[in-house]
Amino acid sequence: MEHAPHTHEHSHAHAHDHSQVRGKRLWIVIAMTSVIFLAEVIGGIVSGSLALLADAGHMLSDAGGLIVAAFAMMVGSRPASHRSTYGYRRAEVLAAAVNAGAVCVIAVWIGVSAIRRMGEGVEIGTGMMLAVAVVGLLANVVSALILAGGQGESLNLKGAYLHVLADLLGSVAVIVAALVISLTGWNWVDPAASLLIAVLILPRSWSLLKTAGAVLMEQVPAAVDTSDLRERLLGLSGVRTIHDLHIWSVDGESAVATVHVVTDGTVAEEDRCRLLDAVQDAFRDRGIDHATVQVEELGHEHHEDAVCDSTSAAPWAVRG
Repeated sequence: MEHAPHTHEHSHAHAHDHSQVRGKRLWIVIAMTSVIFLAEVIGGIVSGSLALLADAGHMLSDAGGLIVAAFAMMVGSRPASHRSTYGYRRAEVLAAAVNAGAVCVIAVWIGVSAIRRMGEGVEIGTGMMLAVAVVGLLANVVSALILAGGQGESLNLKGAYLHVLADLLGSVAVIVAALVISLTGWNWVDPAASLLIAVLILPRSWSLLKTAGAVLMEQVPAAVDTSDLRERLLGLSGVRTIHDLHIWSVDGESAVATVHVVTDGTVAEEDRCRLLDAVQDAFRDRGIDHATVQVEELGHEHHEDAVCDSTSAAPWAVRG
């Protein structure tokens, strides 16, 4: 069994430093979100605005979701152990799934409440509604800027950023609704704004939920074309066939892989390293920096069949 060389200590220290920075960002945003939630609850009750209360409900889920994300990041930064050889990065994927699921549920609740509220003609205090929404918008803009720089680093932070971005859009919708109601007296605009908030946040949260689910199910990352990779490997000099090709992601950002490469009998012992390098290059060209490769002689590829249940392999695994 051959392994690609790697610098584990350096990469772990680098990831730990990034985790600390991301953690500080999250706790700042959590504090701001909690304050705005209280302001929107009070403002929504005083003004009678469903849109403001809907946004407050979303802010509450955000505060909880951000706290989950922060603790998941703390867990995810722990080093690998003999019991958890990949480390704990998947905790962040779990947090992203929980956050995305929570946003989906809240979006549906907001939409249903808005539809029920249509035509009721509830009196709205637009002054209070507008003031609280403006403060909320400013806080959400600052929070989004804090998280924007790191939301591409992990699914967990992407989920936290999604929460804040949805809040920002919600604040804009509430401000527009308050202005329209104050100018026209159309109180139906308030539940309409709530419905718009739900429509805006549901698709993106559903997309994140599907992405996190794919990672948890250990599916092939969307950026990797297994058919193309298989053809590249089969095209290498000295390769007869390949089997047990598996590609997955632990954290939703980086991909890992395993493969058994069967030689055609022309590869001399001293050329094994050359073949192994060529296989590793094929993986690296497709963004897979950690691949475990086993080089086998022709006829050896069937030795697993006697000891392994073939149904245990993933249905998309490439078999020779």
